[in-house]
Amino acid sequence: MTHSIHLLIVGSGSIGKRHARNFAALGCRISCMDPRPERNAELAAETPVVGSFGVLEDALDAGGLDGVVICSPPHVHVSQATDCLYAGLPVLLEKPVCPDLEGALHLKEAQKRAGVPLLLGYTWRWWPPLARVRELLDAKAVGALRHVRFVMSAHLADWHPWEPYQEFFMSRRELGGGALLDESHWTDLACWMFGEPHSVSARIEKLSDLDIDSDDNVDMLLSYPDGLRVSLHLDLYGRPHEKSVTFVGEGGTIRWTADPNQVAVGHGMSGWDAVDEFTCERNDMFVEVARDFLRLLSHEKPVRCTLEDGVTVLRVIEAARKSHEKGRTVRLDEVHS
Repeated sequence: MTHSIHLLIVGSGSIGKRHARNFAALGCRISCMDPRPERNAELAAETPVVGSFGVLEDALDAGGLDGVVICSPPHVHVSQATDCLYAGLPVLLEKPVCPDLEGALHLKEAQKRAGVPLLLGYTWRWWPPLARVRELLDAKAVGALRHVRFVMSAHLADWHPWEPYQEFFMSRRELGGGALLDESHWTDLACWMFGEPHSVSARIEKLSDLDIDSDDNVDMLLSYPDGLRVSLHLDLYGRPHEKSVTFVGEGGTIRWTADPNQVAVGHGMSGWDAVDEFTCERNDMFVEVARDFLRLLSHEKPVRCTLEDGVTVLRVIEAARKSHEKGRTVRLDEVHS
């Protein structure tokens, strides 16, 4: 059925181009919308489009759409997603939901009123090595967990080498850039795996010499009632880049690394007892997200990552901001929703 599906890509930057390519490869027809005509032209040069628009209202008025993929900066997510939902169009929304909890709750109410599905794009939920980690955790492969450490360290200038990093939305706080929001992938993974924490302690800072006004260093500690502690380090200045998660249990350790792409399990004083190597590539998880969105359009599958999941992430983020501001640990029940 995918040959007839017509999707609007809102935001024709890097991630919009990726989604356009992937959905077109799955047989969809593509239109695009971006206030910058040159971005639309770049997307259309890679992926043939049915229509190209500079204003979302014009794209929606043109009709003939089956769904919308929102890839714009986070500060406009709520208004754009609300317009699409009220137009009766299912939405694939890039993460984060928006810059703050209040906006996410407004969107949650709009979705409830519209009664239209929304899939949230925290793409690492679709990453096979992390699915393998969840299997190991469910099997108690290293016993009761005591500490989990998430690390994401990647120099911002390396992300989009084709453009000055100062022009990337990530460099601007007002657009929803910065490590805390954009790299909330890892906050989402913590909540996906372990649920909402009891409390948060955090520092959210601009430490490097990068020419940006958004945060480039985040250190958080999430505490759970059962004694589990989860630490997250996110930075935008590190080289070589690192993405890893280490799960330390009573009986051993599980470690996932992006490079090399593997999951290792160890139970002794040194070395690893088992190492699973993976050949999947980064775009594979975006393709799986696209497949899930097409299934959602056909009512074939429940939503794997919901708007409520995004609200939970922003509740943790709001607690982290409050912790940094107050200089103390903040309980999640102090963050009103």
